Amino acid sequence: MTSSSSREVIVEADGGSRGNPGPAGYGAVVLDPVTGETLAEAAEYIGVATNNVAEYKGLVAGLKAARALFPDCTVHVRMDSKLVVEQMSGRWKIKHPDMKPLAAEAGRVFPAGRVRYEWIPRERNKHADRLANEAMDAGKQGRRWEPSASTAALDASAARNAAGPPPSGPPGDATAGAARARAALGSAPGARTAGATGSAKAPVSPTDSGYDAASGYDEGLFAAAFATEEALTASGDFEAEAAHPATAPSVATAPGASAPDAPAPGASGASAPVVSASQGWSKGPDMGAPATFVLLRHGETALTPEKRFSGSGGSDPELSAAGLRQAEAVADALAARGTIQEIVSSPLTRCRQTAAAVAARLGLDVRVEQGLRETDFGAWEGLTFGEVRERHPEDLDAWLSSPKAAPTGGGESFATVARRVATTRDRLAAAYAGRTVLLVSHVTPIKTLVRLALGAPPESLFRMELSAASISAVAYYADGNASVRLLNDTSHLR
Repeated sequence: MTSSSSREVIVEADGGSRGNPGPAGYGAVVLDPVTGETLAEAAEYIGVATNNVAEYKGLVAGLKAARALFPDCTVHVRMDSKLVVEQMSGRWKIKHPDMKPLAAEAGRVFPAGRVRYEWIPRERNKHADRLANEAMDAGKQGRRWEPSASTAALDASAARNAAGPPPSGPPGDATAGAARARAALGSAPGARTAGATGSAKAPVSPTDSGYDAASGYDEGLFAAAFATEEALTASGDFEAEAAHPATAPSVATAPGASAPDAPAPGASGASAPVVSASQGWSKGPDMGAPATFVLLRHGETALTPEKRFSGSGGSDPELSAAGLRQAEAVADALAARGTIQEIVSSPLTRCRQTAAAVAARLGLDVRVEQGLRETDFGAWEGLTFGEVRERHPEDLDAWLSSPKAAPTGGGESFATVARRVATTRDRLAAAYAGRTVLLVSHVTPIKTLVRLALGAPPESLFRMELSAASISAVAYYADGNASVRLLNDTSHLR
C-alpha cells in the first residue's frame, strides 16, 4: 500500500454565481491521478457571493478534503479559474479584500511546496462544475446538497479521457498561441530549417509618429512608454483583479484614433478576415470549435458626435435618437445572420440599451459583465480633449506619457487596460467555449481585445477605426490561438 507521505492526489474545484454577485455555490472533487477514481466530493451553497469567492471556497474545500484523506500527500490542483490559479501560484498579486483571506486560508491547508496549480479549460472541469451547480440548485430549493443525490461523477472519466492536452496559455493569448503555431509549422514537411531572424523596432520619425499639431500629442512617444507594460502583458506577469464595480478598469482611447465613445471620422466599415497562423495546415494544433466573440460597439449618445470623454465615471448617457436607430439596424443585421447564441453587455446604459434592442429581436436574455465597462475618466468626463488640455495640462501630459498615470480626479490609468480586458476575455472564453457570443461594449475594450488577439503593440490601438454601432469579431481556440475575423463593419448602417 502506498503511504500518504508519497502519495499525490488531484483536486479539481470550481465555483459559480448566478448574477455575480448572486446565489452562489462551489464544488470540489479529489481524484486518484492514476485511475481517475473519485476519492471524495464536496459541494455547498454559500448564499449571495461572486464567482471568484465561490471559486476560492471550492479550492479550500477541495484541499481540506484531500488533507482529510491523506494528511501528508502532495496535491495537484486543476481549476478553470485563471485568476485563482495565477494568484495561488504567486504570479499575480492579490489586492481584492474578499480574495485575500480566502487565499490565505487555502495556503494554510498544506505546507508550501506540497501543492501545485494548473489552469485547465472549463470543459475539462465538468465534474467540479456540476457539483457547484448541484449545490446552487439545492440552495434555490432551500435544502443542503446531498452526496447521495449527486450525479456529478457520471461520465466524468469519459469526459476526462476525451479531453485533449491542456493548452499552453489562456484563450486568446497570442504569445502562447504563436509558439504553438511555430512548433507545428516547424515540424511540418518542407518546413524551413534556417535559423530564425529578428528585427528591432524601427525608431518613430516625426513623419510617421501620429503627431497631432493641434493637440501636441505625439503618439510615437506615448507608444514607447508602453514598452514595459507590453512585455509584462505578453509574459502573463501582471496583476489581475476580479471584475468589480469599484475596481474593474476599462480601456481608453487617446487622440489620434477614435475619441472615447465617439466614431472616428472617415470610418469606411470595410473589413477583412485574418486567419491565425496554424489554420489551414495539415499538421497543427487541434483547435476544435472556438468561442467566437462578436464585438458590438454601442450606438451614439449625445456626447458621441462631439467627441467628449464618456467613460464609466460620468453621467452614463442614454442612446440618442440616432443611437436608437443604429441599435435597431444592427439588431436586424444580426437577426439576418442568425449566429448569435448569447448576449453579454457592459453595465453602462448605452450598451444595455443597444443590447436590449438586439435581445428583443433575437429572443435572448442579456447578461451584464462589469469587465466590459469603459474607463473611468475622472474629472475629464464630458470634456473634449482640447478642454482637458486647457484645464489639466500637466495631468494630461502625464497620462499621455505613462501608462500608470490616471486622469485627473482619480480616474483609471492605461496600465489597467490589458489586465482587465485579458481577465474578462479568459473568463468569458472559458464560459462560452464553442459558442457565438455578442459582447456589447465600448471603443477601447473592443480595440484591446483585437490588439491582444493579434499580439500587436499598444500603439496599434491608435491605428484602428471603431465607429458607433460597428461590428467586429474574434474567435478564441482552446489551444491559445485567436483569429480576428472582422473589424469595424458598419455595412448595416448604410
